Amino acid sequence: MLSPHPERVLHRACTHAGLRSDDATPLRQHATDVFLLPADNAVARIAYGPVNATRATRAITITRWLTDRGFPATEPLAVDQPVHIDDATVTFWHHYPQPTATPPDSGELGALLRHLHQLPAPELSLPAYTPLADLTGTLASATTVLDADTTAWLTDRVSELLAQFADLHSVLGHGLIHGDAYPGNTLHTNTGTILGDWDEVARGPRELDLANTIQGIRFGRSTSEIDRFTTAYGYDPRNWPGITVLTAMRDLHTLGAYLRRAHRGDLAARRELDNRIATLRQNPELTTWTAR
Repeated sequence: MLSPHPERVLHRACTHAGLRSDDATPLRQHATDVFLLPADNAVARIAYGPVNATRATRAITITRWLTDRGFPATEPLAVDQPVHIDDATVTFWHHYPQPTATPPDSGELGALLRHLHQLPAPELSLPAYTPLADLTGTLASATTVLDADTTAWLTDRVSELLAQFADLHSVLGHGLIHGDAYPGNTLHTNTGTILGDWDEVARGPRELDLANTIQGIRFGRSTSEIDRFTTAYGYDPRNWPGITVLTAMRDLHTLGAYLRRAHRGDLAARRELDNRIATLRQNPELTTWTAR
């Protein structure tokens, strides 16, 4: 659960890392708290709980490995990190000011993922991708948000998709995957497009990194955008039988952050959560959603 006082966590972590927090500006509060640190041209990400602490440490390690090999990933600051403050883990990253609110084209992401999937296996210990683990844990803790019938339906749906996932036959094979790749996690820079948000990096079937962009039809992504993505990657998973399982898993995955936000009283998150669950139960193929 996000902290009610992230500014206090940020101040202590910045003091430890030798950075300034007096001019910090909130950028986002969703699955994590994200702050801009203008004086250091940096971004601080605050995650909570032991699972996210492990992920934050892994994100620092993998991005250093990637950038050392020339892969265009977001770069962590060269400070002593991650910083652990009580139940929070803080990481610090270079800030990449965006010239426009529009993220890079989906074709840029396709090219980045092709590059990523062609890299040699890293000399690092990466976990096997565990589908829907976050949602399962959140369902167990956010008991005040959902009624018993909805919780039972979600639990059954998770079990159904996990069984189908276990039977998938990957065309692209298993290897290093980003785990949360979609155009919103790409950034413009002076030298090209880079890929960020490495908290879910893992080993798994490479189709997982393609499914999120395909699932973007939920948010209005056009067929032409998806065509540019698959062309740049060099493979179109829309004709692969397993893609419906992966996009359905992604649909459920998106519920986790809204469950946590609704649990702490965020009414807008509660409305969007209810909308998403209702459409999944009644009309799963046709309804679009609000991105935030």
